[in-house]
Amino acid sequence: MQVSIIIVNYNTKELLLNCLESIYEQTKDISFEIIVSDNGSSDNSIKEVSEKYKEVKIIDNKNNLGFGAANNRALDIAKGDFIFYLNSDTILLNNAVKLFYDYWTTSEIKNLGALGGLLLDENNKLIHSGSDFPSKKSTIKELAFMSVLNVILSLLYIIHVDGKKFRKLKPSEARPEGPVDFITGADLFMKNDNLARFDENFFLYFEDTDLQFNLHRNGKECRLIEGPKIIHLCGGSVDEGFNIKRKGTFSRIQFELSRVRYFKKNGNNKAFVFILKLFITLIWLNPFLFGNTKKYINKLWEI
Repeated sequence: MQVSIIIVNYNTKELLLNCLESIYEQTKDISFEIIVSDNGSSDNSIKEVSEKYKEVKIIDNKNNLGFGAANNRALDIAKGDFIFYLNSDTILLNNAVKLFYDYWTTSEIKNLGALGGLLLDENNKLIHSGSDFPSKKSTIKELAFMSVLNVILSLLYIIHVDGKKFRKLKPSEARPEGPVDFITGADLFMKNDNLARFDENFFLYFEDTDLQFNLHRNGKECRLIEGPKIIHLCGGSVDEGFNIKRKGTFSRIQFELSRVRYFKKNGNNKAFVFILKLFITLIWLNPFLFGNTKKYINKLWEI
């Protein structure tokens, strides 16, 4: 077996079915298996996938284990020489799996750790595909700005400001082919070894960044390549502009918890982690958010 394609699913039945259809339509001339690791979906995902694609291996985790843990459950049974972590909200437009495999097996780069493609949105425009590791400076700058904006919008009772114009990629974010610190976890092609295992302390977000930071520590290179064409339908969904209410969604709360966990594990700076927690707490105390965030404040400070 050359490649094991691993997809984590949590109540994304239609997206998952579309993703699977695109894999079978596009993937040729390579041996592969598909493993769907389901985190306790209640939308009949497992039933419909098992009926339509009997060859797909399904892991029923019963509960939502988190993204990294669900990937690990699939990794435990994967038989491929390579692992292709793929989000359920992706659509393959060409033989991307074979292109990744061929690039890796013919490359003269000896320290490859992971490959990813230049992701597209539904309009075939480049979107976030990889970036630099998050820095302390940029993180504090972002949270400080958000804290000030948080207060201003609260005082003015403005709880929805259109942030679309702020979501456009900066030129530096639309990365060309070449090495990057980390590849967006929507499509991550790796060797099937211990370096492909996620840290299960991350429930959602930053698990892919942490995994690739570990690759970096082990002298491995992460690289974006041209050729594979993959649409990522929900790319950038955490970047919600200036809609303050969305800063209190479950998704955004998990993002902040994982951000703190990432810097605590990889930053080795207790003072910075304390400041990070302080800024997040100040944002979460916003009266528009507090109903959702209050039960997570203790968890934040326990990290």
